[in-house]
Amino acid sequence: MGDGGELSWDGCVNVRDLGGLGRVRPGAVVRMEAPTRLGESGWTAVWDHGVRTVIDLRDAGERVPDRVPRPSGITTVHCPLDPVGTPFHARWSSIDNLATPLYYPAMLVEHPEPVITAVRMIADAAPGCVAFHCAGGKDRTGLVALVLLTLAEATPDEIVADYLLTYDRMKPLYDELGHPDQLSGVTKLLAARGTTIEASLTSTVASLTMPDFLLDNGLPAVELDALRARLLR
Repeated sequence: MGDGGELSWDGCVNVRDLGGLGRVRPGAVVRMEAPTRLGESGWTAVWDHGVRTVIDLRDAGERVPDRVPRPSGITTVHCPLDPVGTPFHARWSSIDNLATPLYYPAMLVEHPEPVITAVRMIADAAPGCVAFHCAGGKDRTGLVALVLLTLAEATPDEIVADYLLTYDRMKPLYDELGHPDQLSGVTKLLAARGTTIEASLTSTVASLTMPDFLLDNGLPAVELDALRARLLR
């Protein structure tokens, strides 16, 4: 079982155990980009870290075949996080393409259901570490991480630092693919709306009252207990 912090899994550049942030225990949850580029040694590292459940937050149309088969003992579950087909999705696609922390507060108020579903999947997963991911491991993954870390009493500074790490880790890959600099683009978009990544995330954390947010939006108390038992020191 690995310790908390950044991990080195061959084929993934953006993967880290959230242990050590707030009261999260190492080996409970891992956030990452899509694991489709992992080779055999990468999946061996996933297994050796204790991961037994992988939660995929992408829509069905985003999924592509893995480079190599996943270990048979790892269960993959799908939990699309974006409320595709809703007025919310149409509105925010035009604002930030649901690719910045700007949409987080509205999502948590207007469409908490998929977030709660993801949290329930983590709470109810089989024994072992749970890894969750979207495509790049930044925003959908970041929103779920923010909710978990807020429950675990992580500070806003810890949550912001964890979110910002993804820009650093994914930059070489995006450069290789010829994509524009993500951090610069997001920073400019938020500045045009009078805020920053740091301020946006901090205000979202401040708006969440835990565990009331989870309970009020449908997480049963027994599953809250299971989530805490899995997540916390």
